[in-house]
Amino acid sequence: MELLDKLNWRYAAKSMNGEKVSQEKVDKIIEAARLAPTSSGLQPFEIIVVKNQKIKEEIKAIAWNQSVVTDCSHLLVFAAWDTYTEDRINKMFDLTNEIRGFKNEGWENYRQMLLGYYPQKDAEENFNHAAKQAYIAFSAAIIAAAFQQVDSTPIEGFEPADLDKILELREKGLRSCVMLTLGYRDTEKDWLVNLKKVRKSTSDLVTIIE
Repeated sequence: MELLDKLNWRYAAKSMNGEKVSQEKVDKIIEAARLAPTSSGLQPFEIIVVKNQKIKEEIKAIAWNQSVVTDCSHLLVFAAWDTYTEDRINKMFDLTNEIRGFKNEGWENYRQMLLGYYPQKDAEENFNHAAKQAYIAFSAAIIAAAFQQVDSTPIEGFEPADLDKILELREKGLRSCVMLTLGYRDTEKDWLVNLKKVRKSTSDLVTIIE
């Protein structure tokens, strides 16, 4: 119930007051994203944490001039792999073997199946799949922020190619897909702050098949 109360409290803040979020809370939000599930456990994305005000100003200019970009405490950029490669797949499987301390035949067979599947696919198709995994972690970050009563704003309104250039993502084999601001709502300037949350009813949203 506590989590649901926090999710009812949260909304996409439209104006932030510039107050800093403690590093402890930011670390917990990022850890929630790190622990999120992803397809085959590959975690095909990275999270870029932008605190530099000058860079936030550059990003604001290519993000519809949204004030939350510069008024937030931390700006999280979720950047997905531009494609799946044998090296990237092998690194995650090798990491699993290292952490667990043994090799499993079924797991190694699964590795070979993925190696024979993803690297042969179109890069754009692979990126779109990787971006979906990034969104899972992105959602976990939103929930973790709400749990700590840290405001956040999901942002898709930006020019991805320009953001990639600002953060030099393409050189790292990454492409931006979504951003999340972390901070605290400005109750005097945010037009959305006192409006009721609007969501579909459960009956309209959920179909139960017995």
